[in-house]
Amino acid sequence: MASEEDDDPIIQEIDVYLAKSLADKLYLFQYPVRPSSMTYDDVTHLSAKIKPKQQKVELEMAINTLSPNYCRSKGEQIALNVDGTTSEDSNTYSVKMMDKQTFTSIQSTTNTSRYAAAVFRKGELHITPLQGILQMRPSFSYLDKADGKHREREAANEGGDSSQDEVEEDVKAVTVRFSRPESDQARQRRILSYDFLQKKQAEEPWVYLHYHGLNDGRSDHERQYLYCQAMGGSENTELVKTPKEYLAMLMPPITEEKMPVGPSNVLSMAQLRTLPLGDQVKTLLKNVKVIPFANLMGLLTPGTDSTAVLRCIQQVALLVQGNWVVKSDVLYPKNSCSPHSGVPAEVLCRGRDFVMWRFTQERSVMRKEVTLLPEDVKDFLEHMAVPRINRGWEFLLPSDSDFIKKHPDVAQRQHMLWIGIQSKLEKVFNFSKEDLVSKKDPQTGVYLCAAHERARQNQPSLQKDLSARRQGKGGAGPSGGAAVRVKEEPVSDGEDEPMDTSSSSSADGRQTEGNFILSQQGLMPTGSGEG
Repeated sequence: MASEEDDDPIIQEIDVYLAKSLADKLYLFQYPVRPSSMTYDDVTHLSAKIKPKQQKVELEMAINTLSPNYCRSKGEQIALNVDGTTSEDSNTYSVKMMDKQTFTSIQSTTNTSRYAAAVFRKGELHITPLQGILQMRPSFSYLDKADGKHREREAANEGGDSSQDEVEEDVKAVTVRFSRPESDQARQRRILSYDFLQKKQAEEPWVYLHYHGLNDGRSDHERQYLYCQAMGGSENTELVKTPKEYLAMLMPPITEEKMPVGPSNVLSMAQLRTLPLGDQVKTLLKNVKVIPFANLMGLLTPGTDSTAVLRCIQQVALLVQGNWVVKSDVLYPKNSCSPHSGVPAEVLCRGRDFVMWRFTQERSVMRKEVTLLPEDVKDFLEHMAVPRINRGWEFLLPSDSDFIKKHPDVAQRQHMLWIGIQSKLEKVFNFSKEDLVSKKDPQTGVYLCAAHERARQNQPSLQKDLSARRQGKGGAGPSGGAAVRVKEEPVSDGEDEPMDTSSSSSADGRQTEGNFILSQQGLMPTGSGEG
């Protein structure tokens, strides 16, 4: 023991004092995005505020716009994007230039019992416990404001909802909703929700502070409180703890932080893979709503049999354009109702099945095709489609033709299921599939073929008469016989008649009204006089 003391002799003893004057007011500020050699001591602090319960601090500091490193044009552009061209008291930058920046705090640690600020003076060490350790980082909230201005301008230019080519009706159904009594379990979930916590944090008011510089007289006065004020008191400062206990007080053991408990309706991937395969597929489909089969296999445990997955997925989803869409009765179980309108689950399932069936026919669907409340229809469409300008709602994913080619038996079975669903929808909505599919008139092709045949048969005689007219003299008159007159006949529903290409003179030697001459200049009216 004596040899150890000789090897490590005590060279100095320092008295340690515990200062408590600022124990509940002292914060340590850290600036992790700036080197320690570049402090903010000489920077003008424009304002400061704090939320004591949350230990949230905001500092507003001036930017030196006269510095050679400052880009004036960029600063003016940022101010223009944030505030626009108007001059108001609420503008972020009053001088039409970005001349300040805001720093927002983030807690470095929630447990500060092991940290203190110390001052060494005249052989004495004075320690003050820290109330909080905060990292001050630049805030970019002005970019959010600029983005909001940009969205407002876009909305004003569009002049309304241009995502669909639909006209909202003036008369709308009024939905009456009655709130249910809140259970204790529902209240606990609401209190633990993120929105509730954000709302509670926003309710705490800001306490505005006055900043004093490093060399200010008030700052020097406050620094005196870092020294113990009761050094001559009768308080017993002797250490009555053993060295081991004292060391444990200075360096308490680190306790493992408990993992946060997520909401009851959320499962991690590790928890998901502990469920049976059918429950895994059902849970994934309920969350994603629409998914290609290849992506689903990627979310399951590697090595899972694809045949078993196909059996499971057909129980909870339907095939739409080669992709799997969760069934309506999985999302809306029996005896449930719409959270928006209170419509029973049976009606919701019929409406959603109609939307899914329409997507098996076309890539896009118009919202007005479904006669339900707009809120419910929007829910259906957002599950499986995206809005397109002037095209309604387009199916969310591209058609997966590879899956259909690889699994034709599954595709055929799903096709038969859709035929059964279609027959049920026809009875409920009183329509047929033919009403929604445009067909060409079958007689159109017959008329075209007949016209082509007549033109082919008359071509030699027309060509012969045209050649004779070119060689003849005075062929414009009716007596020349070289002119070809085409008589205009009304369209008849009966048997097609050949085109009249005979001489145009009537029995009394006059032109028939409505006749035409095929000449070198083309098809010309002959008039009513003599040739």
